[in-house]
Amino acid sequence: MMIYLDLFITFFKIGLFGFGGGYGMLSLIQHETVERWQWLSSSDFTDIVAISQMTPGPIGINSATYCGYTACANAGFSMPMSILGSATATFALVLPSLILMILIAKMFMRFMHHHSVESVFRGLRPAVVGLLAAATLLLCTRENFSTPQENLWQFCISCFLFAAAFYGVKVMKINPIRMILYCAMAGLVLLYE
Repeated sequence: MMIYLDLFITFFKIGLFGFGGGYGMLSLIQHETVERWQWLSSSDFTDIVAISQMTPGPIGINSATYCGYTACANAGFSMPMSILGSATATFALVLPSLILMILIAKMFMRFMHHHSVESVFRGLRPAVVGLLAAATLLLCTRENFSTPQENLWQFCISCFLFAAAFYGVKVMKINPIRMILYCAMAGLVLLYE
């Protein structure tokens, strides 16, 4: 039963310090669940990120839900107990935001133009960019890109799809959902073995 308390504390901390939204939380979730607690393997986490991106809802909450379930399932718990782990991680991740938003909503309108408050928000911007960059680098793994030594074709195609998706969304302004579908089709055609 300690795993539920550990899940709650871990995801509460992630929810409290995970600035930058769901993508900013991914590196924190990966560090805690894969490296620190070893509830998941790196491959499990990559799969969870992929599933979290495909399912409706915020990626941070989806990742917490799947991580809680997978952590309990990997520990040998039954399906209902794994669902409880899923609910525990999700609730713990959302709770700090809920508490902070209630407090901030009451105070922000009064102090939003105060110099100290504006300074805090200016200081948080670089941290958010750093967390988003860490989430991007976190997904540049062997499971996603392969390596030139293992499979040169898969590595080159993965890098090409990454660059094409970035260019398509950023420069050509293609809808990200459409770009995901294009890359999925290209991946099926080019990487099918």
